Amino acid sequence: MPNPKWRHSKRRKRARRTHYKIDAPQIATCPTTGEKHLFHHAYMVEGNLYYRGQILISGEASGDAAEA
Repeated sequence: MPNPKWRHSKRRKRARRTHYKIDAPQIATCPTTGEKHLFHHAYMVEGNLYYRGQILISGEASGDAAEA
């Protein structure tokens, strides 16, 4: 692996690392439920799993399977 030929100062190293900052997550609002969620993530509302405004897993169906 390549190694630096000369040592860099602490100041140079720290100045380079200051640019690695975490961004605030993007929040979306579902047009169907009005629920706020992270972009490109599924989210739960009243026992139902939603993604892109569509129900992926209904809470009623999973509740029926648990009773049987």
